[in-house]
Amino acid sequence: MKSLSCSLLAFLLTMGSLAITARSAPASQPPLTVAIFDFESKSDAVWDLGPKVATLLNASLSADPQIITVERAELEKVLGEQELGLSGTVSPDTAAKVGHLTGAKVLVTGRVFKADKELVIVAKIIGTETSRVYGELVKGPAASSITDLSGDLAKKIAATVSEKGDTLVAKVESREDRIARIKKSVSGKTLPSVSVKIGERHFGQPVIDPAAETELSLILKECGFALKDDKSKEKADVEITGDAFSAYAMRKGNLISCKARVELKAQKRTGEMLAVDRQTSVTVDITEQTAAKTALQQAAAEIAERLLPKLAN
Repeated sequence: MKSLSCSLLAFLLTMGSLAITARSAPASQPPLTVAIFDFESKSDAVWDLGPKVATLLNASLSADPQIITVERAELEKVLGEQELGLSGTVSPDTAAKVGHLTGAKVLVTGRVFKADKELVIVAKIIGTETSRVYGELVKGPAASSITDLSGDLAKKIAATVSEKGDTLVAKVESREDRIARIKKSVSGKTLPSVSVKIGERHFGQPVIDPAAETELSLILKECGFALKDDKSKEKADVEITGDAFSAYAMRKGNLISCKARVELKAQKRTGEMLAVDRQTSVTVDITEQTAAKTALQQAAAEIAERLLPKLAN
């Protein structure tokens, strides 16, 4: 009996320890898209090391399951050599622009230089949505292997991205919170009837069930707007029309990212233009079609928050 009691006590203590560990363990974060620029290396002693460091970092970080790296060819295609030439001079303001064009949530750049008899590599990690900046540094003897130093720096960068991800990336609010805020903004106002027609394409092909139109219509209905379509007896007071498209961005293992853009205009029956807006969004999923649909849905939801208050009187 005494042995049984001791075993039971040990079991309870073990389960309690596991419960505490489970509660304290951080929630898994979705992979972050990271763009790595050439590091600045101006002095004669290190003039050729900047691009090499960037290439080595890209190779090391691409093996991390929590990071999706933007390939050099993709950066060149989207930004051109002028933007890539910014290297270590990338600022938080520039980062926001680069993030918008490439879908990268984090930019990595920095400098390579020699100080006394040491080779130093300093990295700057910038959140494109929050403008938050973190720094990491590695150093060694002047004759140190650039491969080894870059590998050590990659580990530090990966750790920073993982630990500080919530400050590098803008907080993602729930759909319920967004709907509640829209409802509050139109509360007590006269809501017009609305029709929604958004053409949608993915890879140049028409889509049978457009995600952007569906999401915007759903939000309108949830916020109290009367919806009209071609079968309605009466025409809508306001017509929302536009175009939406999505495209494959990149693949990392089993994950696929797609980028979408939605462009809308809201117009009264009288012809008066109420609003014109557009939004670009990037999402990641295990299938291309789902990633594309989700990106379109997200872009439409972000536009809705700005657009709907302009429709109410």
